[in-house]
Amino acid sequence: MRHILSILMENESGAMSRIVGLFSARDYNIDSLSVAATEDPTLSRMTIVTRGDDDVLEQITKQLNKLIEVIKVIDLNDSRFVERELMLVKVRAVGKDRDEVLRLAEIYRGRVVDVTDKTYTVEVTGTSDKLDAFLETVGKALILETVRTGAAGIGRGERMLRI
Repeated sequence: MRHILSILMENESGAMSRIVGLFSARDYNIDSLSVAATEDPTLSRMTIVTRGDDDVLEQITKQLNKLIEVIKVIDLNDSRFVERELMLVKVRAVGKDRDEVLRLAEIYRGRVVDVTDKTYTVEVTGTSDKLDAFLETVGKALILETVRTGAAGIGRGERMLRI
């Protein structure tokens, strides 16, 4: 099962490395990872997307909580949450494909952020599933390059990751 872990941690050198090292040492895979400072510059929020059953996730959470730099860990899947990911896709856009790519970008609420005579770069934001669907719809033949940020998530309503 796919899980999105949200980790509040100290914003200091080496903290991210120790957290990622924990996953590596225990042979847990990270599907995506994003980290940035929070509204408090002494704290960072790390979002890790990983896969595993409930026992694996419980083990990961316990190990993370043992790290000194980790302040709090929550599994966003435990309740309602909002997830977004950003993707930039450079696609071949010549001839009839130019209009088709524009149409698909509009359908997926993407926007063209760069244009040349042979390519478009499309920005698409949404859930990981939506981004995967866009790539599948465009087709491998037109895709030249893809860059994804990885998932970011936040609890809905009153649910917050705070000290």
